[in-house]
Amino acid sequence: MSHPAKPIDPKGAALALLISCLWGGNPVAIKLGLLDTPPLRLAAYRFVLGGLAIAAWAWATGRRAGFTLARREVRPLGILAVLFTLQIATLNIGTSLTSAAHSAILLNLYGVHTVVLAHFLIPGDRLTVRKLAGALIAYAGIVILFGRQLSVGAPTLPGDVIMVASSLVLGVRTVYMARVVQRLDPVKVILSQVVAGTVVFAALTLLAEPGGTRWTLRLGLAIAYQGLLIAGFNFVVNLWLLQRYRPSALAGFFLTQPLFGVLAAAAVMGDPLTPDLLVASVAVAIGIGLTSR
Repeated sequence: MSHPAKPIDPKGAALALLISCLWGGNPVAIKLGLLDTPPLRLAAYRFVLGGLAIAAWAWATGRRAGFTLARREVRPLGILAVLFTLQIATLNIGTSLTSAAHSAILLNLYGVHTVVLAHFLIPGDRLTVRKLAGALIAYAGIVILFGRQLSVGAPTLPGDVIMVASSLVLGVRTVYMARVVQRLDPVKVILSQVVAGTVVFAALTLLAEPGGTRWTLRLGLAIAYQGLLIAGFNFVVNLWLLQRYRPSALAGFFLTQPLFGVLAAAAVMGDPLTPDLLVASVAVAIGIGLTSR
């Protein structure tokens, strides 16, 4: 089935903006959670809570078909599960090695990656001159950010590199999911990723993270934000949006993510608003805006 060409409407715009703001604050929630538990274990907690929330939503709304699995669905769902698990692993590890502000900016490159990848993978979603200019502006902002890190030998550089990789994996996953959800039950798409991620992260944290977890109100709120809002609410709404609109059309409303993320990091974590950070966040936001048109 070809991808739908429905233009964005007020309802879609409002939902896209809401989940964009929530996603913008996700690196801050991750950073807060990492103060009390290691990255892979935090991912496991997120997946458990998110999975329970999604399963409850699916059951309450009568989406029982999402709890079954046909043989022909194993391969596409398996690919999505691998991409999702890899993306969350690199997100949490990368965020643990850099600042919340850097994580917010670099993760949101995925919107630009999505537009570039959609040109090759989604029929009719072409990379125009305007979109190309937007991609170049966004990438130039990241070059500025990395240039600053290299010049001062910043300890956040390894985390920044991992975050770029995470954003690329998220872009690949977003485009692939936009194709898959056209022929698969959205509940299956979500739950397959949650189940696989829970198993993988539970095993990895047992093997690689011997340290304990300090249970605090801060950790509880961080897990709730990631599990209920991000893994639950946001993913459900995002799947709904991808069924109806082009990924490039939605990307325009996601330009608030790097800006909101940087401001949230400054307000909550005390990350300094340095000139290179502001330039990079604005460049990524402009790039997302141009590539979405």
